[in-house]
Amino acid sequence: MEKRVMTDSKRRKGLTVASALLGGVLVLSACSGGGSDDPKGEGGDSTSQAKVDEAAAKKSSEAQIKITPKDGSDNASINSAAAVTVTKGTLTDVTMKTAAGASVAGEISADKKSWKPSAQLERATAYKIAATAKDSDGRAAHENASFTTVSPANSFIGNFTPEDGSTVGVGMPVSINFDKAITNKADVQKGITVSSSSGQEVVGHWFNANRLDFRPEEYWKGNSTVTLKLNLDGVEGADGVYGVQQKTVTFKIGRNQVSIVDAQTKTMKVTQDGKTIRTIPISAGSPENKTYQGQMVISEKFKETRMNGATVGFTDDDGKGEYDIKDVPNAMRLSNSGTFIHGNYWGAKSIFGSVNTSHGCVGLSDTKGANDPNTPGGWFFSHSIVGDVVDVRNTGDKTIAPDNGLNGWNLDWAAWKAGSAV
Repeated sequence: MEKRVMTDSKRRKGLTVASALLGGVLVLSACSGGGSDDPKGEGGDSTSQAKVDEAAAKKSSEAQIKITPKDGSDNASINSAAAVTVTKGTLTDVTMKTAAGASVAGEISADKKSWKPSAQLERATAYKIAATAKDSDGRAAHENASFTTVSPANSFIGNFTPEDGSTVGVGMPVSINFDKAITNKADVQKGITVSSSSGQEVVGHWFNANRLDFRPEEYWKGNSTVTLKLNLDGVEGADGVYGVQQKTVTFKIGRNQVSIVDAQTKTMKVTQDGKTIRTIPISAGSPENKTYQGQMVISEKFKETRMNGATVGFTDDDGKGEYDIKDVPNAMRLSNSGTFIHGNYWGAKSIFGSVNTSHGCVGLSDTKGANDPNTPGGWFFSHSIVGDVVDVRNTGDKTIAPDNGLNGWNLDWAAWKAGSAV
């Protein structure tokens, strides 16, 4: 009985030792490479990883590639964001594709230190760039990045007039209409410059959150050149809404032509460089439908167009327009609200120069079909360009609103400058 106890005790002691040894094995397995008292033991060389790293570094390229925008970016610029540069090496290959797989053309610089796309990117598009470079020993380095360009919802553009390369009259303002409401007006205006070869001071005026016009104090000097620069790329126009335009536009100012319409004398004096070149009999708005007064700028020209009274509020009891003429000849727009100076073939020739009969437009004698350049309407149309000024006087009506068309000249200089945000 006693012998059995001794045997059980020894067995328990043996199990305890075995368990301790087994535990030691498990601990060593879980934390390999640590806890050895022998610095030269297997896996115990503390410098082995450093040697591996050093060996790898000797085999790696020294070329350092940088891709912008950084990987994972969104709201990236469509103009200048995408670029690849390298230091301590030269670029050997760069590919750029949309997420859908369409290739984007680009060019590596002559010194092979940089790359950029050849054209403007698309908005709201995901792109991937893969770049390869080599160092002086010919060792290759690689870099990849993906980004998404700014979406239409998060960007704004300004639709401007006049067009690049055009020739316009002395009254033509630079007018920019933004597709989003601008709240950071000062920042946006600072990103836009308008200058003239004449040296005239040019100031911007905000009519509302979407429209910004530029003009000098007096009409542009004839035969000068005006330059518009849009540096709006990345400019925050409103909370979370950024500009995308980076553009330079130039246009020419033609001869100085200003035509003075006098509703009392029912004549129009056409002047060029201050000299009257022709006096034309006209018929302005009737006493019931007076023509706006003020300096108006021709914004559009139509050889023939339709004029329907219903579109501007002149309707009969049946709701139809008081007039609907489908082939008005030689028509030129003076306001957004429907004021035109145009040819008139339906009125008696005797009214021109003697009585005001229109619904608010300025009419000139003309023929149906707009094919006779010798009529007053045909002559004036052929001698006018967009941007010419028609100064309407003595109608008895109010002065046209400055933002009704391109008619900011009806604000004096102090009032104009007061609308600047900078």
